[in-house]
Amino acid sequence: MLRPRITPCLLLRNSGLVKTKQFTDDKYVGDPINAVKIFNEKSVDELLVIDIDASRLGIDPDYSVIERLANESRMPLCYGGGIKTVRQAERIIQLGVEKVAISSAVLESPLLIRQLSETIGSQSIVGVLDVKKSIFKGYEIYINNGKKKIKGSLIYWIKAFQEYGAGEILINSIDRDGMQNGYDLELVKLTKKFITIPVTFLGGASSLDDIGDLIETFGVAGCAAGSLFVFKGKYRAVLISYPSFIEKYELVLNRISKFKGHF
Repeated sequence: MLRPRITPCLLLRNSGLVKTKQFTDDKYVGDPINAVKIFNEKSVDELLVIDIDASRLGIDPDYSVIERLANESRMPLCYGGGIKTVRQAERIIQLGVEKVAISSAVLESPLLIRQLSETIGSQSIVGVLDVKKSIFKGYEIYINNGKKKIKGSLIYWIKAFQEYGAGEILINSIDRDGMQNGYDLELVKLTKKFITIPVTFLGGASSLDDIGDLIETFGVAGCAAGSLFVFKGKYRAVLISYPSFIEKYELVLNRISKFKGHF
């Protein structure tokens, strides 16, 4: 039976590890290689690393950093940031990264998903949707660290990603980013009936209970978090953490039983 994945999300800026709030107000939290070493010891399901400046600044992925991360990581690694071409994605996979996460390039040219799928396989492609609640109704899609709005509804892009061959979708709530006020379960419920491939939700987790609430709402989903795994306490002291084997599987077994057969 498939089970939910619990995934730490690390943000890179100038080769350092940072954490943001609603895509702004970033705080330096350390060296990414050290974080990877700690997560190795904690038997993490997988690790998501995103360079938050590469796409916004129009620069290439930093292959030297990616190679160091891949060489150090003993868990499945997904990298995103600055990927605009099939050749770049191929090079990243060749460095030892299992998946590439792509947002800006595929939202501006969805056929890139199909080209990537034919080259590196759909299982290696994660289509990223950074979403923000509209003041009118529903959710809007943004790229470039939330600076540029993209035409098309959330549901339209979910269907498009699936049709063009993405192997997975990551839905990231800009409103909840770094706020630690729980996942946007309204967003989760809205997307549930339209998603037919593995999905990961990111943004808002402050505790294992929040992860449990997400599992209860969706079923088998990826549960990604940033602040939860790099901060400790109300003063947000930097401390890399991850649930123990027992905590993780008790959480999953208690919440997932009624969703047997999902995905």
